[in-house]
Amino acid sequence: MKQKPEEILQVDWDAVDSPELPDEILLRMTPVRKNHPEIPRKVRGPQKRLRKIPVSIRLSPEVIDYFKSEGKGWQTRIDKILHEYVKSHQSVS
Repeated sequence: MKQKPEEILQVDWDAVDSPELPDEILLRMTPVRKNHPEIPRKVRGPQKRLRKIPVSIRLSPEVIDYFKSEGKGWQTRIDKILHEYVKSHQSVS
């Protein structure tokens, strides 16, 4: 059984009535790529702006919970806040 993603409400998850597929159907299933090799793979285009550098950072659970509760893009919001902090604390030369 598939696990419910966090962003879906339990009531919505329960409302979907998807019966299990019988074994004879499952045995006939093949990957789309095998039957349709002409379908191009998704390729990420060139970066529009300077790339960000992946890092690992430890933050308090309260900080993570707050930003995640605001929805998708929480890492970008943290980056924006840190960027504003750096900008406001740089010495003027």
